[in-house]
Amino acid sequence: MKKSAPAKKSLRIPAFAKINSCLHIIAKRPDGYHELRTIFQTISLRDTLHLSLKKDSDLFELLFTSDDPAMPLGNDNLVVRAVHAFQREFGLRGSLGVHLEKKIPVARGLGGGSSDAAATLIGLMRLAEASLPLAKMIKLAAGLGADVPFFLFGGRALAVNRGDEIYPLADLPKRSVVVVSPKGIGVSTKDAYEWASAELTKDAEPHKLFRFCALCWSRQESRLSNDFESPVFRRHPRLEEIRAGLLQRGAADAALAGSGSAVFGIFRNPAQARRSAREFPEDSVFVVETISRAKYGQAMGWRAR
Repeated sequence: MKKSAPAKKSLRIPAFAKINSCLHIIAKRPDGYHELRTIFQTISLRDTLHLSLKKDSDLFELLFTSDDPAMPLGNDNLVVRAVHAFQREFGLRGSLGVHLEKKIPVARGLGGGSSDAAATLIGLMRLAEASLPLAKMIKLAAGLGADVPFFLFGGRALAVNRGDEIYPLADLPKRSVVVVSPKGIGVSTKDAYEWASAELTKDAEPHKLFRFCALCWSRQESRLSNDFESPVFRRHPRLEEIRAGLLQRGAADAALAGSGSAVFGIFRNPAQARRSAREFPEDSVFVVETISRAKYGQAMGWRAR
């Protein structure tokens, strides 16, 4: 009697980008990392992951591909690391195919790699019909990178410590966002932290903490702030020009995305956002919107709490 072929399961899952409505660097920690206070917000700019699993072997095999020819496909990629972390936890067996459609610009402060890793974990949980206590899932994500736990939940959230301790916050009204990824300008996260560390002062810490707490508890939109802006703008003046250009074209506020080099503006009027985007023809520009935690959970295929 002829054996039937092993069943193949597949799914597609989005990996959304993030912006920081505020980002304060408090101090350098004894472990070499920096103590942060930041508020994350997911936006609709996204990568897409295609996962397929065929249980055709007692061994495990991964085939990882991407439509981005510059994408590293080895163990230094967060998607690959997420797959191996999941496999160690659950003993996954069979042939796993993962294809990454890349839309989020790389190394622009938008969290694309971390989001890809979190989406991989969520997708594999669904694909393998596995379950894990939330605290353990967060620990698994944090082992991959400081931003990864946030992308398990999405929406708007407070992050402390290295940015890996997450507290969901009330969603704000949906806004249009223009993201400008500047041509030919990259900012190393390591360099950005070194530049910012040189400007840290002990006297500023209490004031920054009080101001940050006020921002977190407010359900109203507050002015954007990012401690990376001063040192990064000084070394890359065009990024400050982009920020000024967004404000001149109607943005309610604008800021550097993470450690850069993308710059984003918040618009209350979608049509105004689209008009503003046309003013940066040399750069990659995305007109997107903020995403609530409930909508994020629905898109990821599980309930965000």
